[in-house]
Amino acid sequence: MFRPLPLFIGLRYTRARRRNHFISFISLISMLGIMLGIMALIVVLSVMNGFHKEIQERILGMASHATLSDPDGIPDWPAVLTQVRTLPDVLGAAPFVELESMLMNAGRTSGAMLRGILPEEEDAVSQLRRDMFAGSMDDLQPDSYNIILGRELAAILGLRLGDKVTVVTPQLNATPVGVMPRLKAFTLVGVFEVGMSDYDRSYGFMHMSDAARLLRLGDAAGGIRLRLTDMFEAPRIARQIQYDLDGIYRVSDWTQLHRNFFAALRTEKRMMTIILFLIVAVAAFNIVSTLVMVVTDKRADIAVLRTLGASPGRIMAVFMVQGTAIGLAGTLLGVVSGMLLGWNVEPIVLAIERAFDVHFLDPDIYYISVMPSDVRLDDVLRIGGGAFLMSVLATLYPAWRAARTDPAEALRYE
Repeated sequence: MFRPLPLFIGLRYTRARRRNHFISFISLISMLGIMLGIMALIVVLSVMNGFHKEIQERILGMASHATLSDPDGIPDWPAVLTQVRTLPDVLGAAPFVELESMLMNAGRTSGAMLRGILPEEEDAVSQLRRDMFAGSMDDLQPDSYNIILGRELAAILGLRLGDKVTVVTPQLNATPVGVMPRLKAFTLVGVFEVGMSDYDRSYGFMHMSDAARLLRLGDAAGGIRLRLTDMFEAPRIARQIQYDLDGIYRVSDWTQLHRNFFAALRTEKRMMTIILFLIVAVAAFNIVSTLVMVVTDKRADIAVLRTLGASPGRIMAVFMVQGTAIGLAGTLLGVVSGMLLGWNVEPIVLAIERAFDVHFLDPDIYYISVMPSDVRLDDVLRIGGGAFLMSVLATLYPAWRAARTDPAEALRYE
């Protein structure tokens, strides 16, 4: 079987027992360093992906992929709703009315964002029904003045199911004693829990007709919430919807509403990748010291090869093969071990918690009490490719030094 001379000699040097066992030890440390660095990077990024995915799902369980709105309301919302549902990239649509208010009960007050919905339509755009902690969203009926609040908000106001809560809106009423804000008593019929304080602490839901009456919108809707076929294409789809509709509406998507938050998550992931890649870089550049010592140890062999006609390029290729083999072995071991560990992070963490009676994510402090993990192929390929490339680059200087070896000088004292 034909094998190129540099590949044959380079692999032979990699497998050979050396007189200097310290060189073999450094080679092993380099390989293990690359493996551990890649494994750590894959596991950490997988856990970060899992947290980001969990948070994103919770946010989008309440926030829509896109929102169609008009500051003056949409009086013909049934016709607009029908038109929107016929668009190819829209999976679901539901009307809503949103208002800022203050809630009062027994001397306790708290600000809240209240959203008027149609319970029979809401399932098409949100997961409110799944997140109900107590009660039912079907109890939101027209003219019933029933309300559903987040669990934290209900606790702050000291409310239980069946209690009355006063909703104060920014709409004003003229009375004999002057201008007063509009007040209306609502009955708490449900409590939801998303697992994010932004929603559990400050959101509530009522029937859309009750919300429209508070804002004096009549039969109009404040807007239409949309669920799209691909939420990651929401900006493009939102612009297309804006062009396809007959009227002039403002269309926003979830990336605009939570731009700063998700930008912070992306920055965090990017910086963590850079920091952990430094571990891989240190291990990869240990190959430099390994190959420098190998070149020194093999000066006589290099001189013999040169006198037999081997070109400097072939000598350089021999040592590049040896260093690349170390890097490739470390990369493959790191990728395999990282993916296996990433897929099994949750049961491993649970086993450690049971064995040592500890809680890494205390449910009394964190909303996510398990360690989520999402191993993504693109991350694995980038990490493995980057580590292997650094390993190859680390071989260039020692291999170049080997190619410059002078045969006469190397053999003078042999």
